[in-house]
Amino acid sequence: MKLSTLFLTLIILQTTMTIFDFNTKSNITNWQIVNDVVMGGKSNSDFTINKDGFGVFKGKVSLENNGGFAMVQYHFDTKKVNDFTKACITLKGDGKTYQFRIKTHNSDRHSYIASFDTSGEWQTIEIPFNTMQPAFRGRKLDIGNYQGQQMEMIAFLIGNKKEEAFELQIDTIELK
Repeated sequence: MKLSTLFLTLIILQTTMTIFDFNTKSNITNWQIVNDVVMGGKSNSDFTINKDGFGVFKGKVSLENNGGFAMVQYHFDTKKVNDFTKACITLKGDGKTYQFRIKTHNSDRHSYIASFDTSGEWQTIEIPFNTMQPAFRGRKLDIGNYQGQQMEMIAFLIGNKKEEAFELQIDTIELK
């Protein structure tokens, strides 16, 4: 009986990969803000850990100077992810639409993107890899959806073509 329990535990451990599990002691130095100011816009945002231990991405999107987006991205060493089929993100949004983004290589110009709506309550968003479409600067590319073989960056972006304040709390980001 002990051997079968161990085998089952190993199967469960292999079917989930934690990309980030936020807590009050999380090191967020590899999380970086990229706002539309890189293109002349005036949006602003911040990424912090709140007193409850959640990652908090918040700010204000501005349309001034052809702006309109705010993003937080997390760079990490290459992760082989071919044993997984989807990203599962536990978060609490503000009722707005966000994008989840993956890059297979940090040097890639394009990202694989999926939009998701938030409810204002805690929820787990499941994003199948094969639904993530390649895009560069808002333009869809004709190179096929994300194959789920490796990743080196994930990101959250808000850019709904309107001026708005936003706040997204993130608890965990896992692959299953």
